[in-house]
Amino acid sequence: MAGFARRIELDVGDSVEQGQTLVALEPLRSEVLDPRSRAAAEARVAAAQANLQVAEQNARAAATEADIAKKDFARRKTLAADGRISREERDRAEASMQRTEAAQRSATFAVDVARHELEAARTALEYSAARANGVTPEQVEVHAPISGRVLSIPRQSEGVVTAGQALIEVGDPAALEIEIEVLSADAVRILADMGAGMGAGMPVEFTRWGGTDPLQGRVRTVEPTGFTKISALGVEEQRVRIIADLTTPTDTWIRLGDGYRVEANFILWQSDDVLQIPASALFRHGDGWAVFAVDDDRAVRRPVSLGRRNAHAAQVLEGLTAGQRVVLHPSNRIDDGTRVRGR
Repeated sequence: MAGFARRIELDVGDSVEQGQTLVALEPLRSEVLDPRSRAAAEARVAAAQANLQVAEQNARAAATEADIAKKDFARRKTLAADGRISREERDRAEASMQRTEAAQRSATFAVDVARHELEAARTALEYSAARANGVTPEQVEVHAPISGRVLSIPRQSEGVVTAGQALIEVGDPAALEIEIEVLSADAVRILADMGAGMGAGMPVEFTRWGGTDPLQGRVRTVEPTGFTKISALGVEEQRVRIIADLTTPTDTWIRLGDGYRVEANFILWQSDDVLQIPASALFRHGDGWAVFAVDDDRAVRRPVSLGRRNAHAAQVLEGLTAGQRVVLHPSNRIDDGTRVRGR
């Protein structure tokens, strides 16, 4: 709601308790009337008084007409019962009575309206800022909804505030969530928490947050709507926001705050026993992949069947055994049977 906010005495970083008063709102201050505004207000009061007198006179005239119409209808009703006048004349008299009674009620309402308008005009003139009566205005106290700390104070000085204007932001540092922006093509591979035993969210590892060890977390929400963002190279990218919760004990990251920067690594798949080779050893061969394995100091081309892979390593399903040596970054100087020497 709109009002006059008192100065906020809290500072950013201060602790607050649930229910604590954060700021007090008072009614909006009255305007100061300059000579022209005061003369106009006085004229509106005089006009309202005149309108009230006109309404009262109209009400008296309407009451008189209603009384005459009522008496006329009573006479014609008696004459119609004796058959000395027609029923049509009786009905016209009754309609005239009802019309004048409605006009009387309308005139009475007009008197009430004129009286209220006069009161409003007098109030505007009486309650100007220059005629403050010294009475403490009523206050509306805004209380802290939670226990936490003050994160920001967009408006600290006292003054007029509009409905919905932000005054103070309070949050619980122990209830941080991580917001990550990823490309939409990557977001489709990230699983969120389904809830109710339907599957936990994908694990996330947070690095470069300021501590020595990575922090662990889990994906809670993958937002269903993407947005366009310009990259550092000026390329338009479709991105999606991922919301993750920290699972590492709070004592480890308690000094993280609102708006801090972290880097997130999503663990799309993991296994305890994986035969893998460096991705730099792979090259295309026909419709598949191959490597040069080292056998008796010679490079031997071995087609391989791959499983999961990333930018650094690949899972080998078939074609190699644990402990075999392979050639990294094979050039066009190496072919099947070429003699090689490790270095």
